[in-house]
Amino acid sequence: MKTLFCTLMAVALTSALAAAETANFDDMKAGAPPAGWTATQTGSGSAKWAVEKDDSAPSKPNMLKQSGQATFPVCIKNDSNVKDGFVEVKFKPVSGKEDQAGGVIWRCKDKDNYYIARANALEGNVTIYHTIGGSRAAFKNINTKVTSGAWHTLRVDFNGNQFAVIFDGKKIIEASDESFKDAGKVGLWTKADSVTLFDDFSYGGK
Repeated sequence: MKTLFCTLMAVALTSALAAAETANFDDMKAGAPPAGWTATQTGSGSAKWAVEKDDSAPSKPNMLKQSGQATFPVCIKNDSNVKDGFVEVKFKPVSGKEDQAGGVIWRCKDKDNYYIARANALEGNVTIYHTIGGSRAAFKNINTKVTSGAWHTLRVDFNGNQFAVIFDGKKIIEASDESFKDAGKVGLWTKADSVTLFDDFSYGGK
C-alpha cells in the first residue's frame, strides 16, 4: 500500500511539473523581442520589449527588459492557454518618473482584454485589475513597500472567479471578479515610462 501511495504521489508530482512552464529568456537572441511572444501595448505609445544580458538577473545571463513608453506595455506568451492555475515572475523596477511598475496578466484575450496584477515602486502598492476594451479598472489594492532597483517576485493563483496575489512570498490580496471566465493567454505588463526587468516567468494550469 505504501509503495502504491508513493507511486501515485510521484505521478501526481510529475504531472504538476509537466503542466508548469518557465521562460528565463537565456536561450533567446539578445537585442530583440522574445521569440514566441507578442510584444505590444494597450493604448497609445511605443513599447520596447527586448531580451538583454544582465549580471543581476536571477537566472543568468538574460532577462527581458521593457524600456519604451506607452499607456500599458504588454508582452503576451503566444502558446499559453490557461483557465485555472498560476502565473509568476521575478521583476525589477529600474526607473520611471510617472511609474515604476511590473505586473503579470492572465486570461488574456488580446492586448486590450485581460486580468492584471502589478506592483508599483513609486506608489508603494500592489493592485489587481481587469482591463476591458483597453480600459483598466482596479478591484482591490493594498499598500506595501516595493523597492526600486531590487528584484521582487509576483505571483497570482486563479481559480474560477477567485484570485490570490502573492508578493515576495506573502499573500497580500484575495479578490473575486467575473469579467473573464474562459481560458486565455498569460504575459507581462508595465505602465507608462516604467523601465522594468523581468526574469524566470512561469505559469501552469490545474
